[in-house]
Amino acid sequence: STDGTESALARIQDPRLIYVGAKWRGANAARNAGIERARAPLVTFLDSDDIYMPHRLERTLTWFEENPVLQVLISSFVSLKGSRITNCVNPEAFVSPAMLERTLVGQTIFIAGSAITARREALLAIGGYDSDITRMQDRELLLRLARRFGAQLSRDLDWTKYNSENSISGRRDGYVEAYANLMGKHPHIAHAYPHIPPYMISRQLIADILRGRIPEAFQGYMANRSSKTLGYSLPELMQGYVHGRRWRRDLSNEFRNQFGARPA
Repeated sequence: STDGTESALARIQDPRLIYVGAKWRGANAARNAGIERARAPLVTFLDSDDIYMPHRLERTLTWFEENPVLQVLISSFVSLKGSRITNCVNPEAFVSPAMLERTLVGQTIFIAGSAITARREALLAIGGYDSDITRMQDRELLLRLARRFGAQLSRDLDWTKYNSENSISGRRDGYVEAYANLMGKHPHIAHAYPHIPPYMISRQLIADILRGRIPEAFQGYMANRSSKTLGYSLPELMQGYVHGRRWRRDLSNEFRNQFGARPA
């Protein structure tokens, strides 16, 4: 970090705070270094542009203390972008590994790095964050966790996300390339959910077109065409949009019937 973290922490005399300084190898490598050096059984995350609410850690600990077999917790949060405030609230529900994967694939729950808390052993068991990717890394991590564990969704708003223009997650460019990378890490998704990848790509292209970002839409389409993991034609994208949208609607109804609330 180059934002004065080391000097700021040096003024706080608390043996529980450990600053790990190392040569920059990327955010995921830094997260993995923290996981490996952690001494507590639970690991949670806080990105540099996010802020915990005062009750965050206390309530998070309560979840795991009251549920000894719980491995993964995904909380809710407040998203700030300029003057726009959005409450990103997940339903209060425990989702099975299969349902967790489906909601991650369909992008029907709110996730972000600072929303995730997991047992350290669970994170170590899957190898932590993938250092090869720089975008959608939280979804990728949760997809690997979903192969082994379910997750508790909490409707508790316990942190605030500040969306800056230069944040990786806030960038509009490069979405298709990042999604192709994610699909390359999880090739089974295209086979198990054949309409979802073309739906996600077409949805992004349509959003760019509606915002007048025609060059970006064309660039995204060409990135899709040149990708070994995507490569969808226009008819395939159109068909995927129709069927993928229907699949997500059916998932929403199933989620509501099972948990009494709609997903995001």
